[in-house]
Amino acid sequence: VEISEVQLVYNSSHFKSLATGGNVSQALALVGEKACYQSISSYGGQIFYLGTKSVYVMMLRSWRERVDHLLKQDCLTEALALAWSFHEGKAKAVVGLSGDASKRKAIVADRMVEILLHYADRALKKCPDQGKIQVMEQHFQDMVPVIVDYCLLLQRKDLLFSQVYDKLNENSVAKGVFLECLEPYILSDKLVGITPQVMKDLIVHFQDKKLMENVEALIVHMDITSLDIQQVILMCWENRLYDAMIYVYNRGMNEFISPMEKLFRVIAPPLNAGKTLTESPNPFNFLSSSCCLAGRAYPLGDIPEDLVPLVKNQVFEFLIRLHSTEAPPEEEIYPYIRTLLHFDTREFLNVLALTFEDFKNDKQAVEYQQRIVDILLKVMVENSDFTPSQVGCLFTFLARQLAKPDNTLFVNRTLFDQVLEFLCSPDDDSRHSERQQVLLELLQAGGIVQFEESRLIRMAEKAEFYQICEFMYEQEHQYDRIIDCYLRDPLREEEVFNYIHNILSIPGYSVEEKQSVWQKAMDHIEELVALKPCKAAELVATHFSEQIETVIKKLQNQVLLFKFLRSLLDPREGIHVNQESLQISPCIIEQFIELLCQFSPNHVIETLQVLECYRLEETIQITQKYQLCEVTAYLLEKKGDIHGAFLIMLKRLQSKLQEIIRQDKNTKEDPSLKDVEETMVETIALCQRNSHNLNQQQREALWFPLLEAMMAPQKLSSSASPHPHSEALKSLTMQVLNSMAAFIALPSILQRILQDPVYGKGKLGEIQGLILGMLDTFNYEQVSRKNLLNQDLHWSLCNLRASVTRGLNPKQDYCSICLQQYKRRQEMADEIIVFSCGHLYHSFCLQSKECTIEIEGQTRWTCYKCSSSNKAGKLSENSSEVKKGRITPSQATSEPVLDPQQIQAFDQLCHLYRGSSRVMFMWSSRCSSPYL
Repeated sequence: VEISEVQLVYNSSHFKSLATGGNVSQALALVGEKACYQSISSYGGQIFYLGTKSVYVMMLRSWRERVDHLLKQDCLTEALALAWSFHEGKAKAVVGLSGDASKRKAIVADRMVEILLHYADRALKKCPDQGKIQVMEQHFQDMVPVIVDYCLLLQRKDLLFSQVYDKLNENSVAKGVFLECLEPYILSDKLVGITPQVMKDLIVHFQDKKLMENVEALIVHMDITSLDIQQVILMCWENRLYDAMIYVYNRGMNEFISPMEKLFRVIAPPLNAGKTLTESPNPFNFLSSSCCLAGRAYPLGDIPEDLVPLVKNQVFEFLIRLHSTEAPPEEEIYPYIRTLLHFDTREFLNVLALTFEDFKNDKQAVEYQQRIVDILLKVMVENSDFTPSQVGCLFTFLARQLAKPDNTLFVNRTLFDQVLEFLCSPDDDSRHSERQQVLLELLQAGGIVQFEESRLIRMAEKAEFYQICEFMYEQEHQYDRIIDCYLRDPLREEEVFNYIHNILSIPGYSVEEKQSVWQKAMDHIEELVALKPCKAAELVATHFSEQIETVIKKLQNQVLLFKFLRSLLDPREGIHVNQESLQISPCIIEQFIELLCQFSPNHVIETLQVLECYRLEETIQITQKYQLCEVTAYLLEKKGDIHGAFLIMLKRLQSKLQEIIRQDKNTKEDPSLKDVEETMVETIALCQRNSHNLNQQQREALWFPLLEAMMAPQKLSSSASPHPHSEALKSLTMQVLNSMAAFIALPSILQRILQDPVYGKGKLGEIQGLILGMLDTFNYEQVSRKNLLNQDLHWSLCNLRASVTRGLNPKQDYCSICLQQYKRRQEMADEIIVFSCGHLYHSFCLQSKECTIEIEGQTRWTCYKCSSSNKAGKLSENSSEVKKGRITPSQATSEPVLDPQQIQAFDQLCHLYRGSSRVMFMWSSRCSSPYL
């Protein structure tokens, strides 16, 4: 309850002891902020509050007054909720409600009825007179469900369907909302019985709104006595509400056969014509017949126990009728079973299987079982209208029934042979997978005992039913022959690897069985490699690691051998195998490298980078045999023969340049120019990788021949008839110069160029562009280095200045000698001296201790405590120059001057920031990579 307006009188003065000066603890004073002793009192069901302005009295209302108070405030929903809490005994502080629980509930219920009627009147009176129909619907949707909820909670359906319904019936919108509110209660079976008039209005309302599916769902949940059976049946037929119609027939008239007959007339013609049903009666036959045969009502509930035997017999008799009622002359025999089989063979047979499970001890039902089985065989085997899948479903159903230990059915074994002939017919290639799957299901269901195994295998092999062969071989433990089944089956051939792996690795198979599978896999190793080289290599590495050389000998096709070895040896192929555990000899690896040079020469280098255990000399001979210059250079570099690798790359570059020189002038683009650039980049990379480990003479032996090779074509070109690619060659030459400048001194490069006899005879202008480019690069690096140096210097000085000029923070506010606060010292002329160590002194006190020294003619102070703690007698380095100004308690200003302590801090900071500058970083990075 909010009583802030009362302004209670608190006992602050007493607890805080204001009369005695407030000498109480902080805890007791804090209690006084909220202490209101003697300000609240109760008497006779009333509570008295002492406020600062008046005395307030509060009392509890009775339960009826509390409800009426909410009603006066027009809070009807809250009033109903409060009354319901009284009804259920969940409310607190209930006054005026006495008696036992039933009497209290009756009293509250009567009051709630009054409120509900008032609520209904208010809903009608407060209805918007103008506006769209949606506004009125929203108004009643907010209010009518509340009335329905509480009427059902109070179990007052009489009130709901009489007085309340009569009131709401005056408004068509309110009536519609009321009827729609009943739907969720009916579907959840909370509202079963409805008066006939309300039910009639409900059906009419949903019909007008074209919600016939909702009507059907409502009917099957309703008490049949509240329905007008004739009206409902007519409506169901007109709107094809077959579930509702069956429900009315079954519950209202105990009639189970008539609706089936009528519905068969609907679905039989299109099914017999080979059409597919798309309307609502699709599943009714299976559900209704299965429910009836199992003693259940359709679609909900149970059939009365006294009617269950009668209903079962009626349904069986109905299904096995030779002809339908009023059958036309052309009708075939057993129309009902035939129709159900055409509609969904598998589902109908499942219904029969479930029914047979329930009739084990019923003698008459056993007779019906045999009768239905005979009819099924007669209808399906002697008729060509059914597909192999449908026939297979029938015999799978029969095989399962015959495999049961308490089986009482009899089926001629010849029929199974006929089915086998039908499914394995080689003349019909259509539905091959369907036929095989049907036969496999038949065998797995227990039908294997109905066939001669040798004949079955022959027919399956002839029909290419490899899954059937696998099933039979597995029964006979001939696991090696299953490998042939996988290899011949194009749909499952890749599964052979998993099968072989499972047989060889999973326990449970004998040594002889594993050995036979192992030998079979070795015999078909070439087929396995051709099928999937990656998986074949993984299989060999796992189970045939000791026979790798034998496997290689079996692979006569060089392409297959190459794919196999690449999958086995190249870790990038996805097979993570330890090469050491395989114990592969270097000869095999070199054989793979030779095949790689033949079939994939562009990937030799990247493969060699991940391969191991190959011999360099033999591999170099292989690459030289196939004239793979880049690969040979890579191997020579790996061997340590840098000069040999460079000569090979240089020779290749020169040959590419010769092609450029011989090129026609009219050719604008040619792949050979790109080849020159690629070869040059590879040669530069070779020189850069190894220049760090060479001396100056060895570096020049690499870089200068490369430069001469790039400049040679330009010597042959004249200004009168320039080569079409002269500009591109100059750009490439400039790239070489920029790269070698990181390892060769600039004067050496210029000297080498000027010593060239060609340029020494007056042709220096032809290389003017190269020299100017080198000088531009030098200028750029010089300016960049200067800028970086200035930035480093500026950054360092800013940090140093900020460090040495920061303010001093004393550790205490009193003099460390006289121990008096510097603020209370009366000698105004006295100065305050603060050291960087944090000690503070009066200048007079410090002078009395003779803590001064002379440095370069200037008087400097030293810290008394720091200098006296130095037992060796050395003066402390914590000294300070005398401040020129005076420090008063209100103001302390001075000009920043470097004293010895600050100099020491400066040295420490220099040491802290000592290291390589960005200039050095730039220079090191320049040496490690070329400037392009």
